[in-house]
Amino acid sequence: MYARLKGYEGQAAATDGVGKDPVNEPMIRHWCEAMGDTSPAYQGPDAVAPPTMLQVWTMGGLCGHTGRSDAYDELLGLLDGAGFTSVVATDCEQEYLRPLRPGDEISFDAVIESVSERKTTKLGTGHFVTTRMDIRTTGGELAGTHRFRILKYAPARRKPKGRRPRPVINRDNAGFWEGVERHKLLIQRCTGCRTLRFPWLPGCNACGCLEWETVEASGAGTVFSYVVMHHPHFPAFTESDHAADAAGPYAVALIELAEGVRIVSNVVGVPYDKVRIGTPVRLEFRWYDEELELPVFRAGDGGEGGGR
Repeated sequence: MYARLKGYEGQAAATDGVGKDPVNEPMIRHWCEAMGDTSPAYQGPDAVAPPTMLQVWTMGGLCGHTGRSDAYDELLGLLDGAGFTSVVATDCEQEYLRPLRPGDEISFDAVIESVSERKTTKLGTGHFVTTRMDIRTTGGELAGTHRFRILKYAPARRKPKGRRPRPVINRDNAGFWEGVERHKLLIQRCTGCRTLRFPWLPGCNACGCLEWETVEASGAGTVFSYVVMHHPHFPAFTESDHAADAAGPYAVALIELAEGVRIVSNVVGVPYDKVRIGTPVRLEFRWYDEELELPVFRAGDGGEGGGR
């Protein structure tokens, strides 16, 4: 099987592709507005296109392109037939060789650069397929390359009774989770402008200062907003104090703490259909399995913070 897959390496994935529009100022402007990029290099009569727009000029839109090769479709079909029916984009790499300017006409070719050996990931087992696109401008000058990698995989079997996903702990939020272990809900406070912030961030979004300290939340709050999740059904999120809710929808609330910041959490102590905006809540900590303890909020004024 792998020998057959390797046989597609070096074959064309797309040939004689042509950009549907020349490089143009409106698309550059829309891109810069969306990205918040105010660089003067992308404005005025001598403007160039942002380098990261390289792929934009090759995209086929809803109608697609007609230049995709049979070899690429055959490769994907071979993987589908072997049970690798799911696909996820994993990463891309770009190399910029020449600035693109309004009026440039774009052409491109793509090649199947590599097919990996069988790999096992958290998503499942499959093969990474990498294509390389060479992008040229008027006159055939190489403007850049774009490598795009996907994983064609067979989804891993999941346990019928799921557990709550583990939180992603990194150097920017580790202090928050250390506080949870001590039954403290910690809020960051900028030491420059004294602004409170949550969720945790590496720097202040008000003044940009990178220095901070922590403040322990009192535990009091109110429901600022909420949604009721009906689908998909995930048993790990439908545990409830109320037996009638155990297999049904559940509420996800945005809690405004007394300190003025907001946190996404669950409201306990009432059925999902009794949660209301303005409901007073009180912090407590709840174990969901032998490893996972999370801050939640109990509806009503009489809840005790720090309970387990």
